[in-house]
Amino acid sequence: MSDGSDSAGGIASTLLLGIDLQPVFLAAMPGGGQPVLRRCQLAVRAAAGLGMRVAFTEQRPGRLGGTEASLLSCAPENAPRWAKSAFSAYGDPVIRAALGAPDIEHLLICGLETPICVYQTVIDALGSSTAVTVLSDAVAGRRPDDARVCLEALVRAGANVLPVETVFYALLQDSAHPFFKTYTQLVKDHA
Repeated sequence: MSDGSDSAGGIASTLLLGIDLQPVFLAAMPGGGQPVLRRCQLAVRAAAGLGMRVAFTEQRPGRLGGTEASLLSCAPENAPRWAKSAFSAYGDPVIRAALGAPDIEHLLICGLETPICVYQTVIDALGSSTAVTVLSDAVAGRRPDDARVCLEALVRAGANVLPVETVFYALLQDSAHPFFKTYTQLVKDHA
């Protein structure tokens, strides 16, 4: 997502994927997960407001619980929630098939944990020729230094790594966009 060109086509072929944003994992993140949760809420609300598809993965939800309720309330009503046991979302055949749909050309990634599930999912997405943008301020790891090293490795592997605001302003392209005022308020609300 290096620029906002063809933003309507970009939105139509893009999926925001929230990885393992479950309360048990959020609680283990720096700041009790609140900083990353706020940025993920911004991403989900912005994606929903632009009509972008949103989906979530959940690591063993029967044992570890489902996606944080506040994120689900931000998402479109029909946002899929896919259970998985593999660390990479691509390790589950149902998720791999869904993400490999011909109308998904670009993944925006938010979620947990950067050095494990986020890293492995992004590497597998790139390996399947799907463009990926990791929302740098909407991912986290228990050990921030490990997360930073993994984001740097993902850039070298071909992923874009950009903050939520940068990506969504690029999609808007212009302050005349009908969603601009709403988005600007969302940015203020989720700072």
